[in-house]
Amino acid sequence: MNYKAVIAGASGLVGNLLLEQLLVHPAYAKVSVLVRKKLKVQHPKLKQILVDFDRLNDYQHEINGQALFCCLGTTRSKTPDLKTYRKIDHDYPVQLGKIGAKNSMSQLHLISSLGADINSAFFYTKLKGETEADIKQIEINRICIYQPSLLTGNRQEKRTAEPFVTSLFKLIDPLLIGPLNKYKSIPAETVAKVMLNQSLKNSSGIFTYPSDQIKKLA
Repeated sequence: MNYKAVIAGASGLVGNLLLEQLLVHPAYAKVSVLVRKKLKVQHPKLKQILVDFDRLNDYQHEINGQALFCCLGTTRSKTPDLKTYRKIDHDYPVQLGKIGAKNSMSQLHLISSLGADINSAFFYTKLKGETEADIKQIEINRICIYQPSLLTGNRQEKRTAEPFVTSLFKLIDPLLIGPLNKYKSIPAETVAKVMLNQSLKNSSGIFTYPSDQIKKLA
């Protein structure tokens, strides 16, 4: 295998772990990351591309290869403006997918969220549902959508409430059994591992993996 991957969101929790795994995997010969500022990572396989995400069409020639991994996302505290929030969580992933399809990329892997629902009354889960619906309309051979619950791991960027929420889930997780199992927190490293493994498969179609399924695939 001599695959090339493109990652958007490589500075985030899952994206960064995915990048680490892709760089050491023998199936991938090249890994390009689309970033606003350079990462503190150096590797012979790695190409860092500084981009303005509002002008993604200017970088079409860089978005090519085997698999496109979209790990973009934000929070309300970081991005209070809802129009900007929508651009990051919806517009950029959909535009990236369309460019990937235009350049004959065979796979698109998207991190969404558990509870994503286009009919949801809540902004976050409704937006995730809209993003999933629009991604599914893109003509790419294999589309994988990952719906993790609360992600755990060491973020480069600290979030104020996260330590409290993570500690709370350590107490709650053992109580989430049966149908509630999918709501248990999940290590970001597990999500990254499954994304990489699924990218090595050749079957075509649209596949959606809720949090509990992601754990089973790890």
